[in-house]
Amino acid sequence: MFVQLLTPTPDVERARKKWRYTGQDRPAFAIRPGEGKLSVWGFPRPPRVEETPSTLRVESGHQLVAETMRGVRVLETAGAPTYYFPPSDVDDSLLRRTGSTFHCEWKGISDEISAGPTLRAGWVLTGVYAEFEELCGWFAFYPHDLQCFVGGERVSAQPGGYYGGWVTADLVGPFKGEPGSGTW
Repeated sequence: MFVQLLTPTPDVERARKKWRYTGQDRPAFAIRPGEGKLSVWGFPRPPRVEETPSTLRVESGHQLVAETMRGVRVLETAGAPTYYFPPSDVDDSLLRRTGSTFHCEWKGISDEISAGPTLRAGWVLTGVYAEFEELCGWFAFYPHDLQCFVGGERVSAQPGGYYGGWVTADLVGPFKGEPGSGTW
């Protein structure tokens, strides 16, 4: 797989600076986390990559698409964590590239992937900024139409249909992607 290291352009730098919330303070509308809960408003911006001790699993119907004990999650203000799988733990014979690409001002360029009848199954990072070089070639999956698990917990999809965050029972929002969140 061809991957590249990207250099932020002035447009990318401007996009990075536009974010009002950076995890340093919670807006008045943010839900206060109770005991054992995490607020997505405490997550940082720029995003941070961290290891996760949980087994991560993705299924399409009854087929195992990916499973890993070496996954990581990316935490970003207002979003549910996005989980990434190393390529060696993904059955890429079940995946197809759709021909669509998209750009994240923090991580870089991704190729969209499909799995079986699910058109938008996830993405693979093919061009990254230096801060996310370790994720180049790694896969992430949308839990909208796939069955995605952290440990034994089946996750929900981050609202809105665009973001790939995995919502677990320990998270409180509101989450980017909910109605009215376009200015966050």
